[in-house]
Amino acid sequence: MIELKIERIVPQGLGIGFADGLTVFVPLAAAGDRVRVEVTRRKKKIAFARIVEVVKPSTERREPPCKYFGECGGCDFQQMTYTAQLAAKASMIKDALWRLGKIEIGDIEVVASPQEFGYRGRARWQVRSSIVGYFRRESHEVIDVESCPILTPKLNEGLGTVREQAAVGSIWPDEVAAAADVEKVVLSTDEDPDELLSCNALGFDYNFRSTSFFQANSLLLEPLVSFATQGFSGTKALDLYCGVGLFTLPLARNFESVVGVEADHDSIRLARQNADRNRISNIEFVHASVRAFMESRTTEAADLVLLDPPRSGTEKEVIARMSEIGPKAISYVSCDPSMLARDLRLLLDAGYELREVKAFDLFPQSHHVETVAKLSRK
Repeated sequence: MIELKIERIVPQGLGIGFADGLTVFVPLAAAGDRVRVEVTRRKKKIAFARIVEVVKPSTERREPPCKYFGECGGCDFQQMTYTAQLAAKASMIKDALWRLGKIEIGDIEVVASPQEFGYRGRARWQVRSSIVGYFRRESHEVIDVESCPILTPKLNEGLGTVREQAAVGSIWPDEVAAAADVEKVVLSTDEDPDELLSCNALGFDYNFRSTSFFQANSLLLEPLVSFATQGFSGTKALDLYCGVGLFTLPLARNFESVVGVEADHDSIRLARQNADRNRISNIEFVHASVRAFMESRTTEAADLVLLDPPRSGTEKEVIARMSEIGPKAISYVSCDPSMLARDLRLLLDAGYELREVKAFDLFPQSHHVETVAKLSRK
């Protein structure tokens, strides 16, 4: 056992403390906690530990509202007040940029979600016979969840439906993808796989599926899309990893032509349909991996490249190829501060300047955060 003080929250949402010559990382902590921990893994001077007792709670600590917290692997910030969560996310982004990219920036604004609970419109539920829920922390054992406080009321209705089907043995998949809009819930096991969900943001109507990549917190869609696309105009823009066209459609307002690139076949088909239903004709959608697109296509210099890669970051050589194309500006939307730091370092070394960084709390109660970095060519 080790007793230590949690100094701050670092990337991956871990508390960090120092004791007995060790740097100790502790999940489910709050900055300022005095805790007694048990070391679960150690490598030289680095250790990972679990909290055995909160000796003296931080002023930022609260009682987690969810009865499954600590057992469920979904949320890891419910022990903190919402103000503390936002501050922790700003600190995590700054930490990642400096530690991994040697990029020093000032204060970062993290735009709060209008609701810290009842915001999430997408989920994946694990089904094991009559048990429906999420994976237990650090395991593949499934815990039975009756309702989830971060889900929208409509999506919680969907969870109830899946639980009822599982109880009578009428559902058998290992995993159910679910999504909800204001009117309905669509499950990936529905008999009609073509049923679509819809959303409106900045005056654009979008269709997507429960299995499509689409932001889970619709309450922050407009601020996110507006910031990532505002202040840019010109002849040509590229939207890499465009999904169903969330950023592509707004870009078409300020550019003569826009090219959206997406590897998922269904998403690119929906993106084309979304452009048509919004009567936008100056967009070309390309079905290809971003890496293949950047390597094989002769692309003239673009005024803007907007990219929103998956959590694993950009594919190899994408940043290097983008630097060769030399767009005047880059808008980088990232859901992982570590991957963002890696790629920003490459862009800065290639002659770009970091103009602005802003974060959006699309995932309250978890350590995940969406960050937008804007760069311009020197």
